[in-house]
Amino acid sequence: MRRLARLIVLACLLLPAMVLAVGRACAAPDIIYVYPDQSVWTTETDERGNPANPLLRLAKSLFAQTGLNWREEALPAARMFSSLKSGEANFSMLVKAPALQECCLFSRQPVAGTELRVFWRQGTAPIVKREDLAGKSLLVILGYSYGDMAAFLADGKNAIHRTSAVKHQAAFEMLAQGRGDYLLDYAGPAREVLAARPIPGIQSAVLGRMDVHLVLSRQYPDADEVMNRLEAAAMKLGSVEQPP
Repeated sequence: MRRLARLIVLACLLLPAMVLAVGRACAAPDIIYVYPDQSVWTTETDERGNPANPLLRLAKSLFAQTGLNWREEALPAARMFSSLKSGEANFSMLVKAPALQECCLFSRQPVAGTELRVFWRQGTAPIVKREDLAGKSLLVILGYSYGDMAAFLADGKNAIHRTSAVKHQAAFEMLAQGRGDYLLDYAGPAREVLAARPIPGIQSAVLGRMDVHLVLSRQYPDADEVMNRLEAAAMKLGSVEQPP
């Protein structure tokens, strides 16, 4: 009888904690990680034909350490932003985009980064800063916004004549053929293209840096606490300059 009473008391003590744990588990939906279908990291594609995303490896480690279930999807940039704003998706790794400040939390420190570079042929005047592009002919990659450079490139006062190429390889071919004086591209894809098809005498300079942060929807349950857990896991893994 006493044993039964002790079991009843123990059950009464444990039940609230069990209910709380179950409630938290039920309240935590899957992480839906969306990322751009236009990669700034590489020209390679995966088995589905989507741009290979090196940050998927980081995501896998982050969610394994934090015990969160997750899935991923590559989306066009406009749809990706829309899904994060609406809460249809709840996670990404992006630059600190002003359009997402109200709907999402950003990690305090970046978890990855890459460089935006400008390229030119031998004999062309070098570029030191973005203002040097004013009045010049510039090749760009279709689908890229180029982050902080976007407003400068679009400003009519800068008189930049832009020509778009569908792929990185095509853009460098156009540069080699003299169909543009300069080319704007990210370090990773550019390195791959030039390794496969070198352009003699090509030169480049860094015009900007893109720091990538963890992005979590404010609609996600206990978003602040979950972001703290993700940041702690990211710190253990270490930040990377350019995903391998």
